Amino acid sequence: MPPPRLLLLLIPFLLLAPPAAPQPAPGSGSGAAPQEDDLRCLRGVKKELVDPDGRLSSWDFTNTSASVVCNYNGITCWNPQESRVISLSLSGFGLQGALPSSLQYCRAATTLDLSGNALSGPIPPALCDWVPFLVSLDLSSNALSGPLPAELANCRFLNSLKLAGNQLSGQIPASLARLDRLKSLDLSGNRLDGQIPPQLGANFGKDSFSGNSGLCGRPVSSRCGKGLGGAGLGIVIAAGVFGAAASLLLAYFFWRCTGKGKGGRRRQRRGGSESGGAAVEDGSWWAERLRAAHNRLAPVSLFQKPIVKVKLADLMAATQDFNTSHIVVAGSSRAGTAYRAVLRDGSALTVKRLHSCPLSEKAFRAEMGRIGQLRHPNIVPLLGFCVVEDERLLVYKHMESGALSTVMKKPGEAPLDWATRLRIAVGAARGLAWLHHGFQVPQIHQNLSSSAVLLDEDYEARITDVGLTRLVRMAPGEGGDTSPFLNGDFGEFGYVAPEYASNPVGTMKGDAYAFGVILFELVSGQEAAAVVTDVTGEGFKGTLVDWVNQLKASGRIGDVVDKPLRGKGHDKEIEEFLKVAFACTQPRPKERYSMYRAYHSLKGIGQGRDVSEQFDEFPLPYNKEDSDTM
Repeated sequence: MPPPRLLLLLIPFLLLAPPAAPQPAPGSGSGAAPQEDDLRCLRGVKKELVDPDGRLSSWDFTNTSASVVCNYNGITCWNPQESRVISLSLSGFGLQGALPSSLQYCRAATTLDLSGNALSGPIPPALCDWVPFLVSLDLSSNALSGPLPAELANCRFLNSLKLAGNQLSGQIPASLARLDRLKSLDLSGNRLDGQIPPQLGANFGKDSFSGNSGLCGRPVSSRCGKGLGGAGLGIVIAAGVFGAAASLLLAYFFWRCTGKGKGGRRRQRRGGSESGGAAVEDGSWWAERLRAAHNRLAPVSLFQKPIVKVKLADLMAATQDFNTSHIVVAGSSRAGTAYRAVLRDGSALTVKRLHSCPLSEKAFRAEMGRIGQLRHPNIVPLLGFCVVEDERLLVYKHMESGALSTVMKKPGEAPLDWATRLRIAVGAARGLAWLHHGFQVPQIHQNLSSSAVLLDEDYEARITDVGLTRLVRMAPGEGGDTSPFLNGDFGEFGYVAPEYASNPVGTMKGDAYAFGVILFELVSGQEAAAVVTDVTGEGFKGTLVDWVNQLKASGRIGDVVDKPLRGKGHDKEIEEFLKVAFACTQPRPKERYSMYRAYHSLKGIGQGRDVSEQFDEFPLPYNKEDSDTM
């Protein structure tokens, strides 16, 4: 029906109304009072749980200042100035009841320890939507029941998952194998059954699965299923052979009649992504499909005409059928997995397989054509791509020295000297500034991190994954939920600008924030999401930006500088370098440096250090003015 006349009259005023002001970044205020959501979380936890021993009696909420709330029993906040709750450690409190739904208001928490209580009921499937940044989850020694939710795989930052000593039943979801950061797993002492997902069985020992009599497969047993006698085994083999032959014939006729059923397989792939995640990266089911003769002949589309044509078979041979031993760090692992490929002529490539691409083949090819035209000395060139059924493979020039994140923490190797770190910073700034200011419509990266800054053989910085979020983000209303960047969920933990919490739309200032975090990584030698503050490996409870700001507030800014850089005569340059990093990570976007300004500031620091080469053929004429809307 047509809209009411009043609504038609109001539309022009609605369109001209100024956009709502972005919410203040967490912690950007006075810090006198905790976040309302965090208070709501703690009030709800106390209300929903039975506390027979009175361990939560200090949570009286009569004084809700940060200094009081952050000292509640079992509560840790990010830092004295930052009132967000980072840890709920309520182990052994004797608490009773179901897992509180009010945990959804402690979204910034990275540790949840409710072990050694008397909690009952199922693990909520939405738990990882409530607290998406969990690094450690310990629900062991309770009375939790029901199945293990496959949605636990959405806690993608988990390093430790402990669910031992409960009454959990059913199979272990294959999707848990997608937790590529998981270092500790304990599912012992439950009622789980079925086969252990192969990738989990390969990564964790027998103790992680003990006390579950129904489990089978590696590492608790060599195989699943009971042995059969000679006659029974013969019957099973005969039935299997007959069934396989019949299935192959039916599949062949179906394939001939439906034109390979491309759309059906695409839907199956999207629908099965969640439950079949364990096999995604072990090079099994999807690589097996690519080995088919008609697929191996698929051409690799290259933007520059090659001397010899490259086919999918060449990429498969160069990666040993995408064997996991060829996996390298090259950009976001959430969007895709990168493999090092060495062709027969000795040339090295990086092949990135996208985990999910909701675009149609026509739209994908159009995006490839756009990204393939981006050529700059500090951008990793996209050389080509390959479309095989619903698989999308991107072919890049290989950067021999690897990702900055890997180079910075290589054990046993000499740390990078100051001149090299400064040159890397200037190069990355030059590339990102060109993306922002070299085009009338800026190219927003949206997923910048030290893993997306690659280094060539001369340690020159090159940015990868340019344009990738446009390939893997699902447009609203297209259906499906396999994109790792759905609903604005982009960026790696520790690099995400604070304004994205309330307005998840990629901006130039959001990229500038992530770049500032990389600058802090370069000068400190620390990681964005995990700061180690002493030789014992004790970690700071917060991100790198939190740690740096805390040291600055306490007058200890010199402690930020990596020890190998101290006392080498670079103090003045490092001081100016830190000023740029702080300017890029200001909480409010309008106070943050643009990449144009950041690049020229860093280039000025590098004058006389062979890091300030002029690239006049790559001018930066657009969007120079700092703007809160960029």
